[in-house]
Amino acid sequence: MTYQISVCYRKPDDAAAFEEYYRSTHIPLTEKVPGLSGFTWGLCRSLDGSEPDFFAVAQLQFATEAELQQALASPEMRAAGKDVRNFATGGATMFVQDLETVRAG
Repeated sequence: MTYQISVCYRKPDDAAAFEEYYRSTHIPLTEKVPGLSGFTWGLCRSLDGSEPDFFAVAQLQFATEAELQQALASPEMRAAGKDVRNFATGGATMFVQDLETVRAG
């Protein structure tokens, strides 16, 4: 089983500034989180062409629950979490998931 932190970002005041800051500052901060086994993110588009509820979504993955818990308690995670307020002007929702693979490949 994989353990994942998902971060759903709402539309920021300045999309270009969000993307620049995220790539140049926030990603390097997040990559320092101990136990991180996977990190993906992407901008959102709706299937019907309407404006999606979220601007972007990031997923941080951990191989074990112990690694997830260690990461959540780490100073590196606290630094990345505090950094969100520097670019996520539309707000963000964060949650943890225990992922179950139904089909791979």
